[in-house]
Amino acid sequence: MASQDWFDKDFYQVLGVSKDASDADIKKAYRKLARKYHPDQNPGDTAAEAKFKEISEANSVLSDAEQRKEYDQIRAMGSGARFTAPGGGAGGAGGFEDVFGGMFNQGGGGQRFTFQQGGGGADYDDLFGGLFGSGRFGQSTGGYRGAGGPTPGRDVAATTTLDFITATKGDQITLQTPEGKPITVRIPAGVADGQKIRLRGKGHPSPDGGANGDLVLTVSVRKHPVFERDGLNLRVTVPVTFAEAVLGATIRVPTLGGDPVKLKVAAGTPSGRVLRVKGRGVKTQKGTGDLLAEVQVAVPSHLSKDAEEKLRAFDAELPEEDPRAELLERAED
Repeated sequence: MASQDWFDKDFYQVLGVSKDASDADIKKAYRKLARKYHPDQNPGDTAAEAKFKEISEANSVLSDAEQRKEYDQIRAMGSGARFTAPGGGAGGAGGFEDVFGGMFNQGGGGQRFTFQQGGGGADYDDLFGGLFGSGRFGQSTGGYRGAGGPTPGRDVAATTTLDFITATKGDQITLQTPEGKPITVRIPAGVADGQKIRLRGKGHPSPDGGANGDLVLTVSVRKHPVFERDGLNLRVTVPVTFAEAVLGATIRVPTLGGDPVKLKVAAGTPSGRVLRVKGRGVKTQKGTGDLLAEVQVAVPSHLSKDAEEKLRAFDAELPEEDPRAELLERAED
């Protein structure tokens, strides 16, 4: 429970730490002082005993997150402040506990409290108005400005669909809010399907003068008829003829948004082999990917009578090997 004398006690100074000290810093400072002033180390020393009690009180408040927050709020109102409760007990004086007790029905029922500082008086509406923001009590919306500041505006969620090239290379697009207001968005190169882009300050305004919320944009990327993303790499399947795969060839391979490149297919290249074209993938600030071309041997669906006979003659000249023999053996293991 808060105490009235918190206004006059600087617990941070007692422990010798700054106001933004971490929990670890506070714990370390307390242990050091406690060893120095512990009564067992200073028998009969009343000054050391008083000091030990002082640092113990400071530690009990600052080491508890809730009490520390309450203490910081009270201290922010300024030292020397006090609360009185006219007619509330002997001498008409009530402690700081009475103020909160009256507010939460924990004591001092029905009393009217006065906040005094420097001889001036104001009713408790003004007290809590100053404690939680601005204006009269009950009208504040921003929270206690000394411990958190105004309330930020709410974020807004939105979605957009991009074509594959825009998502890969980046671009500037314009979106429309539900109110019809245009918003310019810079799409970074290499944005992926499902990725979220946060636009600072493009969300709802703050209700009490704080920062606007953000616009959180979820991106959907349309599929490309030829290319696929693989991290920063781009994948493309490239058909080659049976003769090109067997004898070798130089083929033309498409690139995304650029001219085709020439790629050499070595003799005896099997279907499924991946050929790499350096630096022709996705370019971002984090790096540049490659173009991965997967070879796929194209099988003709129709043969002339003459071509079929020649193919059979060719097959007869090949060594008698079963290309599936190893596969069958491994399946039996």
